[in-house]
Amino acid sequence: MKLLLTAFEPFGGDARNPAWEAVQLVQAPSPAIEITKLQVPTVFHDSIRTVVDAVAADALDAVLSVGLAGGRSSVAVERVAINVDDARIPDNRGNRPIDEPICADGPPACFSTLPIKAMVAEIRRCGLPAEISNSAGTYVCNHLMYGVLHHAAAQFSGVRAGFIHVPYTPDLVLDKPSHPASMALPDIVRALEAAICAIAAHQTDCKSAEGSLY
Repeated sequence: MKLLLTAFEPFGGDARNPAWEAVQLVQAPSPAIEITKLQVPTVFHDSIRTVVDAVAADALDAVLSVGLAGGRSSVAVERVAINVDDARIPDNRGNRPIDEPICADGPPACFSTLPIKAMVAEIRRCGLPAEISNSAGTYVCNHLMYGVLHHAAAQFSGVRAGFIHVPYTPDLVLDKPSHPASMALPDIVRALEAAICAIAAHQTDCKSAEGSLY
């Protein structure tokens, strides 16, 4: 399996992005898995172009994008991306779209084509907290997830794609109000490697109750 693993540059005033730091440390869990790593600009539209160009340049089987969700206490495997940008803060080039479609001719939503429940199960087998998330937000993370899935459906038949959010690392919460939840960087790396194992092992997802009541 050939997998493209992406993460964003720092954004929102943070000097570092643990998602990208973790991606850099990820090792292929098996000789049968080849991983290419790519840092993505935290910029609307440029982020999609960066990843789509990389997919077009290589014969890939899957794309796993990773984003930082400060405040979350577990690794969140995203189920769906919606066709809307509604930026609470500007991106790294000052863009701040509000209530704008990502793709004017696109569907209202795009669902992950990765085995999201198998990924959650494999991360939990490592002793780490993981969950299915039903909202990737409305910032650049959701924007990228939607854009990659939309382009994959139209242009890259057979390429599966999806998105994972990871928490802060402990050092980044020390000076933040209320000290949000965090996860050690080595644990984030283990979670990503577990997710990649599940992607390689499961062409179709497993059946398990991971829904939310609210």
